[in-house]
Amino acid sequence: MKKTFKCEVDCANCAAKMEEAVKKIDGVESVRVNFMTQKLMLEAADDVFDSVLDAAVKACKKVEPDCEIEL
Repeated sequence: MKKTFKCEVDCANCAAKMEEAVKKIDGVESVRVNFMTQKLMLEAADDVFDSVLDAAVKACKKVEPDCEIEL
């Protein structure tokens, strides 16, 4: 399953750090955090997508605590 979410991120460097953090999560097939469009694209298997998404949100908050991801 591939889904795109609105993601408020402050700078391109933070977006890159968030992307690297999410890539390390088990079950993530692909991830893209785009600073210019303020979007997060996440791809993971259907059966684990919700748990991967929760872990991705937590990983992004660790990198940038004021990051907002609209689910």
